[in-house]
Amino acid sequence: MTRKGKPLSLQKAFSELKVAPHRTPESKDIQEAFCQLAEYRDGGIFLAHYAGNSEWEKHPDDEIVIVIEGQTSIFMLQNPVEETHSLSEGELIVVPKQTWHRFESPDVVKIMTVTPQPTEHSLCFPEKYDNVAV
Repeated sequence: MTRKGKPLSLQKAFSELKVAPHRTPESKDIQEAFCQLAEYRDGGIFLAHYAGNSEWEKHPDDEIVIVIEGQTSIFMLQNPVEETHSLSEGELIVVPKQTWHRFESPDVVKIMTVTPQPTEHSLCFPEKYDNVAV
């Protein structure tokens, strides 16, 4: 992890990741496709390089998701409607705090996130929609 106050090369950091070509919510051996670039507030700045689908997750504060390369779809539960947003290279979305969300990326994608911690995960569709109004 890089110290604060030092430049970060996204290109270099992505080149050190190993792509996870078949990510599933149950994947256990894909840690090499993710890294934390730096600590930031109550969380960190993270990179991911994969194709496939993520588990459901939510965070205690807003999360910024930026597509660096490729495309992904993000599914967010908004009391209790599941909204889908397609994101392409150079686009970002701010996921509201306490909002369950997941990703589907049929092709390889490179993503950068600014993610507060802790992160809560669920392999199944969350039955409780406790996100707050923004």
